[in-house]
Amino acid sequence: MAEIAFSDIKLINKIPVIKKAAILGAGVMGAQIAAHFANAGIPALLFDLPAEGKDKSATATGAIKALAKQKPEPLALGRLSKLLTACNYDDDLDKLDDCDLIIEVIAERADWKIDLYKKLVPHLNENTILASNTSGISIELLAEGVPDQFKDQFLGIHFFNPPRYMPLVEIIGHPGTRADVMDNVEAFLVSTLGKGVVRAKDTTNFIANRIGVFSILVTLYHAERLGINFETVDELTGAKIGRPKSATLRTADVVGLDTLRHVINGVVDNLKDDPWADLFKVPAWMDTLVENGALGSKTRKGVYKKEGKDILVFEPKDGSYRKRKVKIPGKVEKAVKDFKNPDRLANLRSINDPHAEFLWCIHRDAMHYCAHLLEDIADNARDIDMAIRWGFGWKQGPFEIWQSAGWNKVAGMIKEDIAAGKTPCDLPLPNWVSEIDAIHNEEGSWSASANAYKAPSSLDVYKRQRWPESVVGAKKPEQKTIFENDACHFWLTDDDIGVISFKTKMHTISDPVLESLNQALDISEKQLRGMVIWHPDAPFSAGADLKSFMPVAMKSMLPGNNGLDELLAKFQATLCRLRKSNVPVVSGVQGLTLGGGCEMMMQTDRAVVALESYIGLVEVGVGLIPAASGCMEFARRASIAAKGGDVFEGIKNAFEVIGMGKVATSAHQAKDFGFLRETDIIVMNKDEVLHTALAQVRALDAANYRPQPELPITAAGRGAIANIKAAMTNMHAGQFISDYDMEIGVKVAEALCGGDVDTGTPLTEEWYLRKEREGFRSLIKNLKTHKRVKHMLDTGKPLRN
Repeated sequence: MAEIAFSDIKLINKIPVIKKAAILGAGVMGAQIAAHFANAGIPALLFDLPAEGKDKSATATGAIKALAKQKPEPLALGRLSKLLTACNYDDDLDKLDDCDLIIEVIAERADWKIDLYKKLVPHLNENTILASNTSGISIELLAEGVPDQFKDQFLGIHFFNPPRYMPLVEIIGHPGTRADVMDNVEAFLVSTLGKGVVRAKDTTNFIANRIGVFSILVTLYHAERLGINFETVDELTGAKIGRPKSATLRTADVVGLDTLRHVINGVVDNLKDDPWADLFKVPAWMDTLVENGALGSKTRKGVYKKEGKDILVFEPKDGSYRKRKVKIPGKVEKAVKDFKNPDRLANLRSINDPHAEFLWCIHRDAMHYCAHLLEDIADNARDIDMAIRWGFGWKQGPFEIWQSAGWNKVAGMIKEDIAAGKTPCDLPLPNWVSEIDAIHNEEGSWSASANAYKAPSSLDVYKRQRWPESVVGAKKPEQKTIFENDACHFWLTDDDIGVISFKTKMHTISDPVLESLNQALDISEKQLRGMVIWHPDAPFSAGADLKSFMPVAMKSMLPGNNGLDELLAKFQATLCRLRKSNVPVVSGVQGLTLGGGCEMMMQTDRAVVALESYIGLVEVGVGLIPAASGCMEFARRASIAAKGGDVFEGIKNAFEVIGMGKVATSAHQAKDFGFLRETDIIVMNKDEVLHTALAQVRALDAANYRPQPELPITAAGRGAIANIKAAMTNMHAGQFISDYDMEIGVKVAEALCGGDVDTGTPLTEEWYLRKEREGFRSLIKNLKTHKRVKHMLDTGKPLRN
């Protein structure tokens, strides 16, 4: 038999392995990039200049320690910092020889970067990939300083800040970068680090910052031209138009006005020939604030500052801070209210009002600029749209907004404004704009350089994304519908696995959802290999639908009405059936997973969870206890873990989690809290959750799946309840909890411990479920609970009464 060369073997969906990395530069960005490698379980060396004194690595050591104090948290779990090693350039360069990837994150000086590369090379192994995290220096320029043996393994890898949370990473090659290096790095970033990757051309500021900074500058230009004050700019450029709530000026404060000024100055220096160059200047008011040390959030004063309960805004006319004044005409509010209205831009353009003109102009100029740049900075329009979505948090990219409002209609409006001299630049739209009817379609996205539509990347890593983020007009994944109603959609994969997705707001659980789950289980048990609970978008589930649940609860207060108990029993039975079904049921989780949603996840045979998932049993926040099997499940897991021994340790931890309404802020922390088991799987990329969940169903099915038999639960009993009460009494005495918190806590303890029974008593699952219902029923009758529920529905925040 002829031997097969390894190079001839096709690796399907194989993700390149980076076993160890090094990050050069322990500033805020470098340290946070290193932290995200740790989040992915990859050891990383963090280098910086040698410090004076005995510990030459003190700078990097300090940067690692500082990660624990930063908000939002760069580390998904504090102890992951143990994967980071502090290093310095004098003593530790020899440690680079077993690093697979090295990313330089030092100051934006090409000469400094090139000098560092030359020092590194003698210490690298022949397969090491070398990259720069530069935000705008030419990669080809930097490559000229890289020794020849590593030129073809050198590229730009540009993370966005903060690296853990911002999806975007731009990768930029130079003419000598090997294609397989680019492919392998993209696959690693997408799957192992969970990023959205865009390949940018090697132009100034690449894609996202080039367009994002322009968008900020054109917003400030039109605001000044039309006399729109700062607070009104933020009111108009946030969630109303599909951008982050922090809008424009609040975002500037968060980023730091000094940082933003530095970025703008870089644009001024490097884009002198840009047709829109007249817009590229630092506003005088920004210079004033920076020079006065008012840098934004980090100095507690910038465009905004807080005085007592008031948030004041800077007034450029006299340099003072004043109360905010926002007044937007009703006709403008009406025009922007419906984000999906295809006539929104045309309506804004037709309104004779400075606020409407402002909104039309900032959209028009962003689209005009993107059309002009497309050929030069990106391979296709999808890369521009996704870069702005992933890097700046827009719901739609500039080209998507254009297409949604009517491609030809908007093009005509822009042309009219150019001809009338109303635009900051009189450059005409490129010819290709008139040659197409849509910039995105089922064939792909328009490439101005190729004069053709280009399909999304065909790299194997994207085969793991069964339902990836897509742009307006793109081809949707095909589904074989089994049944669909107002509450749920149940569909079938090619290998006979059912997937059920909720259609309710925030994927809350209502009675129709429970009915649909039972219907899907009936079908799965008779005909399918298993079932996955998964939704194309976050959250997984915000819990029970309180608006539909509360009327049933209120009616149950009437004599002889058992509606509440029946609904709770149905809720519990449906969720427990997920675990007891004769086919495997797996939950695919991303985003918020609270209350009943968390209980649902806990009852599945396995959970596949995206790193950025926020999981908790938060019922105490509305004056209730978990009553859809959550208390029972924690008691069951504590009993299993105790292996016949003392269950109190597990119950105590469960009480702390439930009684304090703790929400895990990452999937790693959810394992620590006990919401996830060791057998549950964490994935870094939310778009791979479904792929991995389906793989788990196949694996369980292939292993001749049988549901685990129901075993008695060892009760912690009255002794544990007494210990918990004693601890709560101390907290109450210290005024850490209210009288009503104490009452709720007792109900949680009783549900977790099995009630007034001896420690060690074996009890059934139904016993615990009944205790949940009893505790829930007694609390729902209390007016203080009603106030907590109403406050949560009205404000979205808990009330501690």
